[in-house]
This record gives sequence, structure tokens and C-alpha cells, in this order.
Amino acid sequence: MKETICALATAPGGAIGIIRISGDQSLEILSHIFSKDLTHAMPNTIHYGHIIDKNDPASTQIDEVLVSVFRAPHSYTGEDSVEISCHGSRYILQRVLALLCQNGCHMAQPGEFTMRAYLNGKMDLSQAEAVADLIASSNKTTHQMAMSQLRGHFSSALSLLREKLLKLTSLLELELDFSDHEDLEFADRTELLTIAHDINTRVTRLAHSFQTGNALKNGIPVAIVGAPNVGKSTLLNALVGEERAIVSDIQGTTRDAIEDTIELGGITFRFIDTAGIRHTDDTIENLGIERSLAAAQRARIIILMTQPGVPYPDITIREDQTVIRIENKTDDFQAKYGVGLDHLRQQLIDAAPHADDNDIIVTSARQYEALTHAQQNLQRVIEGLEMQLSGDLLSEDLRQVLSNLAEITGQGQITPQETLNNIFSHFCVGK
Repeated sequence: MKETICALATAPGGAIGIIRISGDQSLEILSHIFSKDLTHAMPNTIHYGHIIDKNDPASTQIDEVLVSVFRAPHSYTGEDSVEISCHGSRYILQRVLALLCQNGCHMAQPGEFTMRAYLNGKMDLSQAEAVADLIASSNKTTHQMAMSQLRGHFSSALSLLREKLLKLTSLLELELDFSDHEDLEFADRTELLTIAHDINTRVTRLAHSFQTGNALKNGIPVAIVGAPNVGKSTLLNALVGEERAIVSDIQGTTRDAIEDTIELGGITFRFIDTAGIRHTDDTIENLGIERSLAAAQRARIIILMTQPGVPYPDITIREDQTVIRIENKTDDFQAKYGVGLDHLRQQLIDAAPHADDNDIIVTSARQYEALTHAQQNLQRVIEGLEMQLSGDLLSEDLRQVLSNLAEITGQGQITPQETLNNIFSHFCVGK
């Protein structure tokens, strides 16, 4: 945190490249290579000038740039920060970074700018993770989920839970502090149990949203299942718009699951074309059929395909799976000619989980793990209240729940450096 860091914040090869600098010495170091002294520049201002190697009297101007100045704490990192807008030449960008390092900057590690924003209180950990999700968002839905978390909707929900937990804890602590005063009335254990159940319901809802969030983030898995030669590969090719799967009249052509993704209605779907399900003595084909059944089990949506005279495959379907039945090679549906595809696309959109701007959906495995631990500790609190256990035992479990929720935002506790490194190491350099 004491070092002033720099990094390229844009992908190389474009017309413009932006170099970020953050730290107490940002403006002083910049002034060593800029045609103007900006050490006393006003915050939120943009300055035109040239990058020059002042240590080399024979050096010519390296580039014509714009410099944006941000003063602590009103910057992305909460520190004095500078953004240099250069031309996108690789040579220019590398030369500017080299000059900055020669004058006292250190190259930033992946995610170091966002880590400093967290450490300086500009955002909590859940919002910091949302920055990475926002950068990686590939469709409208993942963008909405990231923006919702970045705006602090998840943090606000956790803050409300924390208030309820503190109320529950304080009532139990009060009971402990004055347990020897028989004339005092404490909170009814039934009321405490109601509060605990309410908190548990909210935590459980958040934890269950991870399944939806994970599917939306990585693509809704859709398995196309049916007997051989009913048009599964033809349907996959029609949906993705290219010849991804081999189409043949010979049974057993598809021996392994073939995957591809498309976007429909702002949602990414991950289609899996599976081997035709039938009885066969072919060892390799049987392996493909086993993989087909496994793919169907993993899918969120199953497209069961058949054609006139061919029965639907007999497979196990879970309650949380949506099944779309298609009879191919009929007047209503012809995968080969695109008949009925628009209706199928709409069925897929309708069957997929949706995320509105204000929905709180967990997408981080780290956050899900913390919520799961909170659930387990809350369950012990509920069981303890039902068994009329003493307040000191219940208080310990409640403190664990508070600690579990604090892990998500990193607020109210000291977050281990190992955890921070693990979170921010997945960021791109410059962010």
C-alpha cells in the first residue's frame, strides 16, 4: 500500500491506451515525465501535454497525451490517482510504463487497484468480486447480476441480516448478564425462535440462489436427448447456426457429447448434443449413451426429441429440471428446415431462470461457502432454542453466524491475506 503502482488498463492493440497510476507519489512521479508540473493539480481535472524522458536531454517527445487527475479519497482506489490516455502503440505504452518505473513506480499485480479500493473502504469484498464479474459479463443477464452486486444490493441484504442477528445476540447477552435477577423479564424464547427462523429463511434463500447464479454465469445447460436419427444433431446445428455436429442417416454417429453455446433473450444457453439412446452391443456407442444419460442429469433443461413412430427415451428426470418435448419431422416442427425453431427458442427463454436488476443472486463459490456455514450455525441456534439451551452456548453459535456473513463482505473482521490474494489474483492487470 505504500508503493505507488502503475499498469496498462486497456487491452493492447487499440487506438488509445490508458495507463493507471495510484499511490501517494502518483503526481510527483508523473511530473518527472510530463511536460507540466501537476503536483498541485486540482482534483477531477484533465491536462493536455507530452510524455518526455527528462533524464535524457536528447530525448524527443514520446507521445501527446491527456492526463486525468484524481485526489484521495475521491478516486477508484481511494488514493491519489492518475490516468494517462496515450496512443495505443505497444512501443509508446511500454516506454511510458518503463519511464514510470524508472522514476519510482512499481508494476501493479493482478487486481491490485481493486484490492486497494477494498482496503481503503471504497467497496466491500462482495462488491470487489462484482467488478471481476462485470468485466467478464458476456450477456445482459450476467451484466445485470454484476451491476446489482456492485451497487451494493447484496451488501445491503447482509447488513439487514446482521442487524437481526445483533438483536438476537443482544437479547441473549442481556439474559446472561442479569440471569441472577429473577424479577427481570427477558425476551420470550418463542420470540427468539421466530427471529432465528426468519434469519435462517433469508440465508437459505441467498444460498439457494447460487445454483441459479452459477447456471446464468456459465450458461444454462440444455441436453438434447432422444433415440438415434430423430434429428438431435440437426437441431443443435440449427440452433447454433453452424455445422457443429455430424448429421448422418447411420445410427450411432454421435458417440460423445458435443457442446456449444448461444445467447437467447440476453441469456447464455449451453447446448449438449448427446448420443442416441438405444440398446446396442457396441462398446464405444454404449459409452456414449452412458455419457448422454450423465449429461441429462447435469442439465437444467432437457429437450426430449422424437419423431413419428419412435417413443420418447425413458430417462430419469428431477423435479428441478424443465423438460421440453419435441416431435421432429412433423408439420409443426422440422429441425432441418427451421420450422418451429422460434417457438422452441421462446420455450427455452421462458424455462430459464431470470435475474432482474434488483434480484440478489450469489455467483461466487466463496460467498456460497460462507452462507452454507452460516446456515449450519443457524440450525444449531434454532435447535438450541428449541432445547432451551443456555444463552452462553447459543451466543457462541450466533457469533459464528456473524463471522460467516462478515467473511462475504470483509467488513467487521480482519480478512486473511491469503483470502485477499486468492480473490484478486483472478483479476486482470490494471484493474
